[in-house]
Amino acid sequence: MIPADLIVNNIGQLITMSGDGLRPGSRRGADMRALGMIPEAAVVIAGGLILAAGPEQTIRRRYDAPDWLDASGQAVIPGFVDPHTHLPWAGDRAAEFEQRIGGATYMEIMAAGGGIARTVAATRQASTAQIVAETLPRLDRMLAHGTTTAEAKTGYGLTTEDEIKQLDVIAALPRSHPLDLIPTFLGAHATPAEYRGRTDDYVSLIIREMLPRVRARWLELHEGGEEDWPLFCDVFCEVGAFDREQSRRILEAAATQGYALKLHVDEFQPIGGTPLAVELGAVSADHLVTTPEEDLALLARSDTIGVALPGTPFGLGQHDFTQGRRLIDLGGALALATDLNPGTCWCESMQFVIALACRYMKLLPAEALVAATLNAAHAIGLADRVGSIEPGKLADLVILDSPDYRMLAYRFGGNQAARVIKRGVPVWP
Repeated sequence: MIPADLIVNNIGQLITMSGDGLRPGSRRGADMRALGMIPEAAVVIAGGLILAAGPEQTIRRRYDAPDWLDASGQAVIPGFVDPHTHLPWAGDRAAEFEQRIGGATYMEIMAAGGGIARTVAATRQASTAQIVAETLPRLDRMLAHGTTTAEAKTGYGLTTEDEIKQLDVIAALPRSHPLDLIPTFLGAHATPAEYRGRTDDYVSLIIREMLPRVRARWLELHEGGEEDWPLFCDVFCEVGAFDREQSRRILEAAATQGYALKLHVDEFQPIGGTPLAVELGAVSADHLVTTPEEDLALLARSDTIGVALPGTPFGLGQHDFTQGRRLIDLGGALALATDLNPGTCWCESMQFVIALACRYMKLLPAEALVAATLNAAHAIGLADRVGSIEPGKLADLVILDSPDYRMLAYRFGGNQAARVIKRGVPVWP
C-alpha cells in the first residue's frame, strides 16, 4: 500500500478538469465543456499535493492514510481561482452606490473626484496594519465560498510608496491566511489628483520609478522563499483613464523588467485595448463588455485569455455583459473572476459569479466551472499548480453541499461549499 496523509472518499461526483485527448493549455471552445468527471471517486493527498484521483475501489486497493474524509456522496471540485481582484483597500464607497442608484454614472462620479480617487485617499491614509485588518475578513469570505487562490492588485496608492505599501499587504496576508495571493501592480489604475491634466507625466513616473521599485520590493519580499509566484503589471485602458498609447508605453516597459502582462479593456468604451493585449502577448484581457466583434475574434485566435467579470455590470445595474458565449463559440478561452473592489463589485463569491455568467452570458454550467477553475488558473500563470485535481498539483478542493456540480449555477444567493481544503488541510468551516 502506498502511504498518504489524507484520503477524501465517498465522492459522488469528482470534477478533475483532466482528460485524454484534450489540447494542452487553457481550455478553449467546445473543450470548455470537458470536466473529467469521475463518479464514486476518491482523492489521495500527501505533502499538500494531489497524489492520485480516481474511482474509490481503485484508490482503496493502492493507497492508505491515517485520515479519511467522507464526502458523503457529494460533488467535489477544484478550489476556485479568482484571477481579477482589487483586494487590498481601505474604507468603502456606499455613498457612491446610493448616487448611482439615483442616476449618476460611474464615469460621472469619477470625473467629479469620486470613484477610484476616493478609495485612493482612504488607502493612502491607512497604515499597512490597518489595510491588512480590513482585508482579512474579505479573504475569510472568499475562502468560505471556495476560493483557494486569487490575484490581488495594487492601484489604490498611486504614489510609489503607497503602491509598495499595498504590495506589502498582498505579501503579508498569506502569512496569516490559507488563501494564496498572486500580485499585480496596477499603478496605472487612474491618474492621481496631483497629476490631473498631466497623465503623460504620471505615465513617465510609473515607467521611471514605480516599475523598477515595485519589482525590486517584490523580489526582496520573496528572497529565499519556496514559492516562485509571477508578478503582473496591469493598466486600466479606458476613456478617462489611460489611452492605448499610454498603456502601450507602460506595458512594454514592464515586459522588459520581467513583469507578465494583463490589461483592463473595453469596460465602458472600446479604444483598441483588446488588440493591444493580443499584440503584446498579455496573459489576459479583462472586462470585455464592449469589445467589437472583430476584436473578439482576434482574441479568440490568440493565446490571451479573456476574463469576464459579470459581477461588475450587475453591480452597476447595467444590462450589457461580456459576450462570453460568443468568445467560446469563436474558439476562445474564457475565465471568470469577481473583480472584488469597493466601488462597483464588493463580491467575494465565485459561486455567484458562476450563477451570473450562466444567466447573462449564456454559459453552460460546465463552461462556467472550467472558467472559474482551470482557465482562471491559466489567467494568472499558475495552471501547473492549481485549477484541476491532478497528481502533482496543490490539494485545493471544495466539497459541495450537493451531489451535482450544476447546482452552483442553478442555485444562487447562498453558500454551497460544505468543506474547503487548502494544500491538503481542511480550512473551512
